Amino acid sequence: MSHFFCAMKRTTEADSLYDGLESMTTSDLIYSINQLDQTVAQSVEKQLGAIALLIDAVYAKMRNGGRLFYIGSGTSGRLGVVDASECPPTFGVDHGRVIGLIAGGEGAIRKAVEHAEDDTKQAWFDLKEHDISDKDVVIGISASGTTPYVLGGLQDCKSQGVTTGSIACNANSKIGQVADYPIDCPVGPEFVTGSTRMKSGTAQKLILNMITTSVMIKLGHVKGNKMVDMQLTNDKLVDRGTRMIMEKTDLDYNKANALLLKYGSVRKALNSIH
Repeated sequence: MSHFFCAMKRTTEADSLYDGLESMTTSDLIYSINQLDQTVAQSVEKQLGAIALLIDAVYAKMRNGGRLFYIGSGTSGRLGVVDASECPPTFGVDHGRVIGLIAGGEGAIRKAVEHAEDDTKQAWFDLKEHDISDKDVVIGISASGTTPYVLGGLQDCKSQGVTTGSIACNANSKIGQVADYPIDCPVGPEFVTGSTRMKSGTAQKLILNMITTSVMIKLGHVKGNKMVDMQLTNDKLVDRGTRMIMEKTDLDYNKANALLLKYGSVRKALNSIH
């Protein structure tokens, strides 16, 4: 067993470049972490071609009414849930357009669920609860690229004709070998050996930002560089929306604010006077 593990050892499990962490000062700890973090964006840059292909595939489905699903476990699953949950307030889309599913269900967002990621069939069961179809896209997220929940889910999607993508942090990942649009983004050893919530999680977050932001821009939810469809969920956003209307019109603050509150979005407010 140990020989097999060594033969299959992944970059995400490689020993940290640093040792004696418990003896470091606070300044040394955060300096060293920051040095490694600076390499993450460079690793992502090397995968921009693969990321663009996945974005275009997602856009092609979503412009025809399809949805985007994320499946993952642990940190990867939580990142997918976060990205999905931020799309409605940021871009004004329905909550059902981008959906994040995590092994172990909603409870696993806050607390780890033992062995939830080891079930190769559960992801497909979870997806079927949302009436998954070939109109949709499913992106599997797994730092190791081997998580059974994700791997099994992508395999089931493929067998049912559902378009798939993947985000992993090892080269030649297992999920990448299954997905139609794989993104394998190795970031090297973690500061704390095997702690993929660090560099791997950062890389995944950067890639997820690129995917949904680019797709939503292409779907028309951004005008110029402004979030014209954002939901007015707090005073800060109402103020931001009011000033966006002021920039595009000759209205003063009070009139722009009244118009925004009347129509409920910057886009609708501007359309009412143009």
